[in-house]
Amino acid sequence: MTTDVTAPERGVRENLPALLSLGIAACLAVTTEMLPVGLLPAIGDAFGVADSTMGLLVTVFATMVAVFAVPLTIATTRLRRKPLILATVGAYLVSNLLIATAPTFAFVAGGRVLGGIAHALFFSVCIGYVPRLVERGQVGRGLAVVAGGSTAGFVLGVPLSTTLGAAVGWRNAFGLLAVLAVVTGVLIVRFLPAVGGAPAGRRIETPGARRGLSIVVTSNMLTFIGQYTVYTYISVVLLTAGADESWIGPLLLLCGLCGLLGLACAGRTIDPRPAATVLTVLGLLAAAIVGVGLSHQWLVVLVIVVALWNGVFGGVPSIFQSVAVRAFPDAPEIAGAWINATSNVGIAVGAVLGGAVISSSSATSYLACIGAGFVVLGLAVALIGRRAFGG
Repeated sequence: MTTDVTAPERGVRENLPALLSLGIAACLAVTTEMLPVGLLPAIGDAFGVADSTMGLLVTVFATMVAVFAVPLTIATTRLRRKPLILATVGAYLVSNLLIATAPTFAFVAGGRVLGGIAHALFFSVCIGYVPRLVERGQVGRGLAVVAGGSTAGFVLGVPLSTTLGAAVGWRNAFGLLAVLAVVTGVLIVRFLPAVGGAPAGRRIETPGARRGLSIVVTSNMLTFIGQYTVYTYISVVLLTAGADESWIGPLLLLCGLCGLLGLACAGRTIDPRPAATVLTVLGLLAAAIVGVGLSHQWLVVLVIVVALWNGVFGGVPSIFQSVAVRAFPDAPEIAGAWINATSNVGIAVGAVLGGAVISSSSATSYLACIGAGFVVLGLAVALIGRRAFGG
């Protein structure tokens, strides 16, 4: 029988190796999820599939997460956490190998389905792990360390794999991810402490916890819809503006580096001023997406605006993870499951909305209008339900 482990009276520094191992796993997870964003044109050309259809590779992955995150988390809530993390890493390994060797587009889609199911459980367990390692007052900082791995998936994983895909073929990019999955598994075995699952009969005792969590995850979903309406097709946007295909990887790397800066800023303010951080970041995010729509005819200006936009978004995942755990402290893994599910509902819906307009002559402007509109809705929910965000 497993037992829950109460958070030790230790901080982020004492648990840094464990947090970094989770961060590296998060890097693998996000890179696995988002790698097709940089390789949509190359994979589409290989199988004769249109850009709008290729966006379904993002949608099907996100749909698996949205459907299975909460049920899988509830079904495994009493199991030990470390073996679950290792199981998801193993599934990422198989998923990426399947795509790297796929003879047809159907096999690529199948690999994405498997990866999405793994992802449905991974982030729920990962987010719930942090409160078990560090004291409550440092959970935000701990999640920021782990989210640094997620952002690194954008900073290094996606851009470098995209560059590799352009240089030696997209299949090798997915093969590289399979190798990273093996390395990640070794690090988790070595550095991540084993913790138990939740005890039987656990109850939600914090007043207003369910209502607060529902407000947080609604805002999170709307924000992700807005972000991924545009970001899913960022390669197409840049190419349409005049960027050479060989520039896409380096440009995504620049965006990711800006995202790390945004994450660092958010990590410094999310614990002492959670509500103010959320409202400020969402306001800036909406403005940056509008800027993408206004600048798409001038490549240099567009690159600068896209870099700023991704810099702002860099802190968004850790911000919502942190406030969700605060709102639902009695079951952090369930909070993580709902953040994971609603994030991927947002990614899936955003990809579909973007795909509906990507072929139009004014695609970038339409994408930006839709994306900014959904972020503003997320901001409105956060403003109205400010108490749920610690305000």
